[in-house]
Order: sequence, then structure tokens, then C-alpha cells
Amino acid sequence: MASGYGGPDRRHRGRDASPWMTRMLDEIDYGMLLVTPEAEVSYMNHAARLELDGQHPLQLLGTTLRAHRALDVAPLYDALAAAQRGLRRLVTLGEGTQRVCVSVVPLPATQGQNDARVTLLVLGKRQVCEQLSVQGYARSVGLTPAETRVLEQLCAGARPGDVAARAGVAVSTVRTQIGSIRAKTGAGSIRELVRQVAVLPPLVGALRGGQAARA
Repeated sequence: MASGYGGPDRRHRGRDASPWMTRMLDEIDYGMLLVTPEAEVSYMNHAARLELDGQHPLQLLGTTLRAHRALDVAPLYDALAAAQRGLRRLVTLGEGTQRVCVSVVPLPATQGQNDARVTLLVLGKRQVCEQLSVQGYARSVGLTPAETRVLEQLCAGARPGDVAARAGVAVSTVRTQIGSIRAKTGAGSIRELVRQVAVLPPLVGALRGGQAARA
């Protein structure tokens, strides 16, 4: 009879994984932050540093997280207050193309921690498909450079006519390229093709300027 499960939780019991945790979180393409009840940021991963640019609904002032718009201040702080009561919230911040959803998740207190909870914020994406993931997928299925550019634009919401106009070619040329992409990926339609790319695992750039993703 086979022995019981001997997975990582048994084989590596007692081994400290903390040195790898930051590196692991930096490979996730969702921005993630740990904040105090006062919105002081104690940790943020690489994706969060990239996301919090001048156009994002959330802004980092020093080590303090702030809402860019006055209309978003109350929803943000209400969600942080709810997290202190152990409640999860999904808040929508910003407007137009910069609108994002933020998941606000209370984390359980650790041993020796005071009454205040640390809260996890997970930033929603402002685009469906990440460029590196699209390019990695394109290489894996053998797309040509021209087909890869078409795929990138389709995943960004462009229509075949838009793609053709930007490239200065006939729409029939783009449709031929789309047909080739579908044949190589097995996608039955453009919608299915975009869905395939949208659910890809993250592929985050390795070059980060040598800076640690810490607040």
C-alpha cells in the first residue's frame, strides 16, 4: 500500500520559506499591497509599483496610500474600516479607461500582533492581456512577428479594420493573419482567441532595475 502524502508541507516542514516569498509575489502580475488601518503601506509587490503611476486611481504619497479623486476617498476608507471588522470588500475607483476594481481583504492577526489587522489590497487590471504574456504565448504556438502584433492589438480591443489601418495594409491581409493565428492556436473565433490569452498565467519581466519591491 502506498505511503501517505509526502508533499512539500511534510518534506520541507520547518524550512523557512520567507526569503522566497517576496520573489514569488513579484512574479504575480496583479498589484498587491499590505496596508495598515491608516493606509500606511508596509509592503507592495513589483506589479503594484508599476501600476501606481500618475494615472492610477490610487496614489502613493511617501508610504501612505491615497485616492486620486475626492469621490474615491470615502469608499476606500470605508473598505479599510470594514476590513478591521473582518469584512471583505470590492471597491471600484477612478473613471473612464482608468477605472479599476480593488479587492480589500482582511488578513488574520499573527501571533503577538496587536488588535489592528493588516489588510491586503489586490489591484484589478486596466488591460485584459499583459504584453509579455501575449508574446510568450505567441512564441509557444509559433506565431510570426506580424501575427504576434495582430494578436496584441486584438487583445487590446482593436477590430480587424483598426489593425489594418494602423499597419497600412488591406483588411483582407489582417483577416488572413487572423485565420493563421486561429489555426495555430485552435481558437474558433476572435473572442475565443482573446479568452485563451486572457486566462494565461502571468509572465512578468525579469529586468526590474535591481530594486526590491518593498515600500
